[in-house]
Amino acid sequence: MMKLFNRTKSAPEEMTLEERLYYYRHRGHVVPSKHILKTPEQIEGIRRSAAVNTAVLDMVAAHIREGISTGEIDRLVYDFTVSHGAIPAPLNYEGFPKSVCTSINEEVCHGIPDDDIVLQEGDIVNVDVSTILNGYYSDASRMFMIGSVRPACKRLVEVAKECLERGIAAAQPWGFLGDIGEAIQSHAEANGFSVVRDFCGHGVGLKFHEKPEVEHVGRKGSGMLLVPGMIFTIEPMINMGSYKVYVDSDNEWTVLTEDGKPSAQWENTILITPNGVEILTY
Repeated sequence: MMKLFNRTKSAPEEMTLEERLYYYRHRGHVVPSKHILKTPEQIEGIRRSAAVNTAVLDMVAAHIREGISTGEIDRLVYDFTVSHGAIPAPLNYEGFPKSVCTSINEEVCHGIPDDDIVLQEGDIVNVDVSTILNGYYSDASRMFMIGSVRPACKRLVEVAKECLERGIAAAQPWGFLGDIGEAIQSHAEANGFSVVRDFCGHGVGLKFHEKPEVEHVGRKGSGMLLVPGMIFTIEPMINMGSYKVYVDSDNEWTVLTEDGKPSAQWENTILITPNGVEILTY
């Protein structure tokens, strides 16, 4: 006779890591493979990369303003990153031509910097920075509001940040990826916004994009088990209108909202620890 298990019951605290993984695996849960879990040495390398990545975004925050071109932002990011012994991860990644993504208003993600694109008062812009330091990767983005922004856009930016914060708070050891998606989706929709389905967060550290995929919609208690040693991004893209998007056929990179309404995104790289979650890209 098959023994029935309670899938929602937590593993006993005194179990070792291996015993806990066995416990959850044999209760039908999706358990991460060992190569997804980072070693202490790898974690330190990723943490140092993340420190540079954060410094890059701090530098952008000090320079971004009305009248600056996204091409100039790209050069600032490149020069700062290289001067700190690191490499901008987006540059030449699968053909991407620049060192940073700059996505304005209805651009959801992967906006390509250009000297002819100048920030204007009222714009909201996402600056997405990724860094390679000594072979280790990190990834984060922030929203910036240029001058006086209309209240609806300001609220969108604020709720997008709250969605990120709620997603991070839900990313607890021995919880599930679905907990993150549920926390983000419920908050966005409660505020009248939608969550982009076509793009998600991802594992990061030894490569730019690794497993697992981190969906920003979901059901609590579903998906892969969250285990200490996992490092991944949470990066919800929140739309003012429909969640539907498309890729600009002119450059085959920039993603835009299908209805032309604004979008906002915040991103951090996080580490699942035995006691909770550490935000590496603060």
